[in-house]
Amino acid sequence: MKEVEILVSVLEDKEKVLKALSNFKYNGIKKVLDIYIYHPKTNKFHFENKECLRIRKKDSKNFLTYKKDNFDSMGNWVYSDEYEIEISDFETAIKIMEQLGLKELIKIDNEKHTFVTDMYEIVLEDVKDLGLFLEVERFEVKDEEDIPAIKKDIRKFIDKLGIEVSKELNFGKPELMLKKQNSVNNFP
Repeated sequence: MKEVEILVSVLEDKEKVLKALSNFKYNGIKKVLDIYIYHPKTNKFHFENKECLRIRKKDSKNFLTYKKDNFDSMGNWVYSDEYEIEISDFETAIKIMEQLGLKELIKIDNEKHTFVTDMYEIVLEDVKDLGLFLEVERFEVKDEEDIPAIKKDIRKFIDKLGIEVSKELNFGKPELMLKKQNSVNNFP
């Protein structure tokens, strides 16, 4: 599945943003814990290799996800190929990864307020030790669709929200957390 979204930092108060998003259907708030895994000997699943492996705990559900990022000729992130399955046991999945020689790269703990329209999922994320982010993802992107046009439409949608945000981030929260921890160039 193609994941086409735009992630921006929110430069305003959380309550103001929630009020601005209140016109959309609210799907609730979820606590999410993401653990990104890497292989210390081969560097497999490092962000510098444009792919990742993630174990997610989202309230009472757990998921294993593989993502491969795709970039344009200028090096800007365009979309990700994402493959995700639900798993029954978060802790056992971590133990399996450890037995395979994989290690935790980074942990992202956040609270997600999710809103939807007919075309978009809008998520206000309050990430522990990192800040407030807005992620807008287009539903059901087909292979033949024009990705730059979709991203342009998402940018227009964000602009119309009237929320002060940063320019599009061409990297995700895990990379931001690594950078914050001064590890982005020196992966463990």
